[in-house]
Amino acid sequence: MLLRRRATSKIALGVAALLAPTLLGTTATATAAPAAGPVSSVAAPATSSLTWQSCGGDIPTTVECATLKVPLDHRKRGGKKIDVSLSRIKAADPAERRGVLLFNPGGPSSSGLFYPLALSGLLPQSVKDRYDLIGFDPRGVGASSPLACGTTTADERLTYRPYKDATFAKDVAWARDIADRCRNRNKETLRHISTRNTARDMDIIRAALGERRISYFGLSYGTYLGSVYTQLFPQRVDRFVLDSAVDPKRVWRSMGQSWAEQAETAFDRWTDWTARHSARYGLGDTPAEVERLFWDIVARADREPLDLGGTRFDGAEVREYIRWEITHPSVAARTLRLLRDAAAGKPVPAFPTFVPTDNELASYLAIMCGDTRWPTSPAVYRADSRRDSVRYPLYGDSVSNIFPCAYWDRPIEAATKIDNKVPALIVQNEWDPQTPLATALGLRRALKGSRLVTVDEGQGHGVYSLGISTCADDVATHYLTTGRLPARDVTCAADPLPAADSRSASPSPATVPARLPFSGR
Repeated sequence: MLLRRRATSKIALGVAALLAPTLLGTTATATAAPAAGPVSSVAAPATSSLTWQSCGGDIPTTVECATLKVPLDHRKRGGKKIDVSLSRIKAADPAERRGVLLFNPGGPSSSGLFYPLALSGLLPQSVKDRYDLIGFDPRGVGASSPLACGTTTADERLTYRPYKDATFAKDVAWARDIADRCRNRNKETLRHISTRNTARDMDIIRAALGERRISYFGLSYGTYLGSVYTQLFPQRVDRFVLDSAVDPKRVWRSMGQSWAEQAETAFDRWTDWTARHSARYGLGDTPAEVERLFWDIVARADREPLDLGGTRFDGAEVREYIRWEITHPSVAARTLRLLRDAAAGKPVPAFPTFVPTDNELASYLAIMCGDTRWPTSPAVYRADSRRDSVRYPLYGDSVSNIFPCAYWDRPIEAATKIDNKVPALIVQNEWDPQTPLATALGLRRALKGSRLVTVDEGQGHGVYSLGISTCADDVATHYLTTGRLPARDVTCAADPLPAADSRSASPSPATVPARLPFSGR
């Protein structure tokens, strides 16, 4: 399993890792509106019930920290409490201050505690003038009563496993073992880690901050969390920006399968582009030649894993790597040249990889498996993987294969049906490898009061403030600062890409945005 981040997210996570053992915020307990449904009759407290203090370590003094107690089970408000860790950067211009802007960087399992600090150099000043920037680790993540399943590096690297008849029985045993370990180590808490409960925690955060409404910026999985909040607490919503969107009707197994569907279209687009640039890259004069070269390398890696700068990649890992990169054609073309060299036995630089921690994997599975019911029969996964390996050869077998959710306890609640007219702004790249344009259109249909900004020819995962489209940034900033949505959906042009052969300027595996839903390897 690979998690990829932009450099800004690396800053956030590095800061969080530094701070996590020494959080100095005073614990406070707060109550919010009822756990579900409209909350118009509940008034927020006049002042914050949180005690903010210096975060400690090397964290700038402009960032404050606190810890909030929330109910483990929102049906039992007087029962066991768990911690939710918060951070805050106050609005830069108190005279212009409108309220608070909460952040969620995706995952699920991504630490958002210091996402405001990471974004503070990217967000426009007009937004920082108007909002207190609020970060938090969702329940079960990072510094917020973290989960652990006792997984190993091997477990974490192979969470989405390529289907093979010969290894399917081992995959089934692995999925059952991971589910058992997570259940046994988190008996009291595991079933209460869900998107619905995180949304309820957000409303407790709102109340503890003394706000009647909250604004929100959610990326990737954060778009689903934000949309669930709009459904549970519609009258508490101020200005919501949902960036790179999840289709709420597809959570969660079907959402993973959308990665494979999207990859085939992107792969065809990439082979065509690479053939048209054969004079530069020398990978084939026709799309068929580029495709044949790629699959020959995959077959070679399946026979004997390739040495990519000291790390061995088998064919499935090569497929996964290219799946990420093909939305950036020049980057993928350069990678294919390196793969060709490695297949020929030539030394190549190390390929950036990231293996999630035990907590990241545990909290990811808790949401994936705890939000929705998955098929329980191994035969379903076997049949789907065989089918999808043919329909979507780049990635279909992996995302349809057996998964620990097959052996998870039944969710306490059904997934939230999103169907409302709450205003929100959705921003989306056309060529997003992780939340395809089709899933953003699904969220747009569910949030009937929303508007969609599509970046034509936009590449990568994440849009707002990431240098993808000045037009899209302007629309989002205007909405956050004025509250006015566009009159209709908007199509924006992507900003010109850097020079095709500038790896430092072009997106690459090491700098794909933020925390993403776990991609598979």
